[in-house]
Amino acid sequence: MPERRIVIAVDGFSSCGKSTFARLLAARLGYIFIDTGAMYRAVTLYGIEHGAVRGGAIDRDRLVGMLDDIAIAFRFNAARGASDIYVNGVCVEDRIRGIEVSEAVSRVSRIPEVRAKLVALQQRMGAEKGVVMDGRDIGTVVFPDAELKLYMTADPKIRAHRRYLELQERGEEVSEAEIERNIRERDEADLHREISPLRKAPDAIELDNSRMTLEEQMAWIEPILAERIHAAGGGDKNGK
Repeated sequence: MPERRIVIAVDGFSSCGKSTFARLLAARLGYIFIDTGAMYRAVTLYGIEHGAVRGGAIDRDRLVGMLDDIAIAFRFNAARGASDIYVNGVCVEDRIRGIEVSEAVSRVSRIPEVRAKLVALQQRMGAEKGVVMDGRDIGTVVFPDAELKLYMTADPKIRAHRRYLELQERGEEVSEAEIERNIRERDEADLHREISPLRKAPDAIELDNSRMTLEEQMAWIEPILAERIHAAGGGDKNGK
């Protein structure tokens, strides 16, 4: 019997390594990785570049009016072994990670029309299964029936330091204190927004990776993954 492919939902707080973890997990399984946070960042970037998001203020009606003009796709980048995100055929992978987008993305993600557009797109992307999808509401809204749900968290100070090092490597000058403030504000916004707030699904497994390396996280997930694939009807690697 061939191994059954499943949906793996990875939810949790910003800057706790969800995308890195989910990307590596997908690569090891031969699954498609979908970074839903990048999708909200892409819409935010488009709003910034087209005047709907300025100085943190959002012209909601203008942004909603732009949604039909925003085509989002992922394309595999062999050079880095991962998928880049494209908006209207243009790669925006680097531009969506800046502090200006980070400071506005939580407010953009609260807009019901934005969420409706992206949730529908995410569900289409994952319809055939064999996907690892990360975000804030994957296990609760996008794929409530996912075979495996994970909820990732980490200490805010540790998350801020990781983000600081990442931005430094990219040549961006920003203070670690500013990053921590932004992370705490985003946590508060994500937990208390009216539309699809961040919350742990009742059947999700929590992973606090504050003091875990990526390889330790991979070792931690292995037996859980094997059990869930087996329970879904995949059997063992010999099909038994």
